[in-house]
Amino acid sequence: MANRSNRVLVPQAKAGLNQFKMESAREVGVNLKEGYNGDLTAREAGSVGGNMVKKMVEAYEQGLK
Repeated sequence: MANRSNRVLVPQAKAGLNQFKMESAREVGVNLKEGYNGDLTAREAGSVGGNMVKKMVEAYEQGLK
């Protein structure tokens, strides 16, 4: 049985996460659409995810100050 580690732990946050993902995609120039995005290259998908992680780490570091 596959382990689904990409599930949203707080269901109320799903809309916010989707908006965050779309903003990150726009920032890195990836044409992300609602729903299925199987036509993206691994590089494009990785750049979106990487940008999201970078922004989350920056926000956490700002919270530590």
